[in-house]
Amino acid sequence: MGVLIFFLISYVLFSISLYLLFPKAGVPAIKGLIPGVNFIEVCKLIGKPTWWAALLLVPIVGFFTFAEMVVRLVRSFGKYKLRHSAGAVAYAPASLAWLAMDKDSKYEGPIVQREEEYNAKIEAARKAGKKRELEKLVKNNPFKKSPMREWIESIFFAVFAAAFIRMFLIEAYVIPTPSMEGSLLVGDFLFVSKSSYGIRTPMTVAMFPLLHNRLPFFNKESYLKKPSLPYKRLPALREIKNNVPFVFNWPVGDSVYITNRRSWTVNQIRLNPGLVSNDSQLRKQVKNKDYVVRPLDKKDHYIKRCIAIPGDTLQIIDKQVYINGSPAENPSNLQYGYIIQFSRTTNIRKVFEKLNIFEKDMLFAPTQANQVGLHLSEQMKEDIKKVDPGVQFKAIENKPENGSKKEFPHDPKHFPGWTIDDYGPIWIPKKGITVDISRSNIALYKRIIGTYEHNDLEINGGTIKINGEPATQYTFKQDYYWAMGDNRHNSEDSRSWGFVPHDHIVGKPLFIWFSTNNGNIGQGIRWNRIFKSADIF
Repeated sequence: MGVLIFFLISYVLFSISLYLLFPKAGVPAIKGLIPGVNFIEVCKLIGKPTWWAALLLVPIVGFFTFAEMVVRLVRSFGKYKLRHSAGAVAYAPASLAWLAMDKDSKYEGPIVQREEEYNAKIEAARKAGKKRELEKLVKNNPFKKSPMREWIESIFFAVFAAAFIRMFLIEAYVIPTPSMEGSLLVGDFLFVSKSSYGIRTPMTVAMFPLLHNRLPFFNKESYLKKPSLPYKRLPALREIKNNVPFVFNWPVGDSVYITNRRSWTVNQIRLNPGLVSNDSQLRKQVKNKDYVVRPLDKKDHYIKRCIAIPGDTLQIIDKQVYINGSPAENPSNLQYGYIIQFSRTTNIRKVFEKLNIFEKDMLFAPTQANQVGLHLSEQMKEDIKKVDPGVQFKAIENKPENGSKKEFPHDPKHFPGWTIDDYGPIWIPKKGITVDISRSNIALYKRIIGTYEHNDLEINGGTIKINGEPATQYTFKQDYYWAMGDNRHNSEDSRSWGFVPHDHIVGKPLFIWFSTNNGNIGQGIRWNRIFKSADIF
């Protein structure tokens, strides 16, 4: 609603500015207030055909058409400087109102025809070989832009266009972690469609263009929290389905410690204080409570596979995911952790070099007994067997830990024995569905109720209050999803932090447009992955 009101008020002010400006060009003022007619008259004043106004109705194209329209309008009134064009683009109602009130501003005729006529004179003088006349025309050209201005306008337009496309249509991402291996690899560059699941209109509006949430080199956030607009999403082109990769804002990433290695949530440190033991930078930040609070659309981006959709019941039994009681389809390159025992005579380093396995992929470095830990798919195991037929694989087991709060919902008293390999059952909340809530299950829903859906939640002993009223039931206001990485033993996902709210969803991965080995171009380019669809893995 806030965005709609802003544009509505701006249009009213724009119409009023035209009402004031039109008489200077001999156009009846009242035409500035008539929707549609006002834009047709602007087209006439700048020398464009009247049908050109219809382009304003075309999504995306309309923004660029409007920008060109108002720039040409101020130029038709003799305002040729860069500041005049910039002001018109920045906020047309104010710029045109100033133009109407400026006594020195006069309508000089349609800028398009005037520029064409002047350029025709220059071309005629050039063809006729009239050197002196040509020099005079070029020197006195009122429409000529300096090389510096040409550069500034070109750069501004390129940044504006790129920022606009990035904000509404398509954004480029790079895979930084191995959580989706062996489907999407570290060093894969993806294009992600923001329109597939519905364009999310901007919420944080004051920001550096083309940056997500951090300023390089300055170690600061790249945006201002205010002013901000409420969450809105345009209609989706398709539904989110089971087993497809999707990009979303990290749901729990609203309060984070940011180190050179990664971001940690305040709650992660509270539940696992031992995380600070091997990271002096994190330890200092925790001590000083030096964390960053981010708005929804500035939380870190994650890419995972959507394992369960709203209304599904999910359970993991001995690593196999079940959806609504039936085994889920497993990705072709699903990975798990293994302790690998190579033959005594095998040169592990040469095996890894041949199979494109890097040291950072290891769970632990090779031992003197020729053991090493790795996350492997079935195909990777077969490839290793071809090099070392005597190799043995021992699957890593994740057993329940008494009192451990590592797995969501971090409540071992009411949800005992849950691990990343044996998990649930858990129901995925669906918009409009009402569930019973009590002290025994509130851990599942407390972040939904209190954070994602903006209620005042109070839990006192066995009493639950929502917005000050005792509650035994709750009705969900939006849909939720369950995300997991294909590298099942090396993925921080919904098993760690819970549900993905619908308002956190960013878009659908389309295809890989570039790929480097291990995220380092110095280690080579994966030519066989370029232009591969993200859906084939």
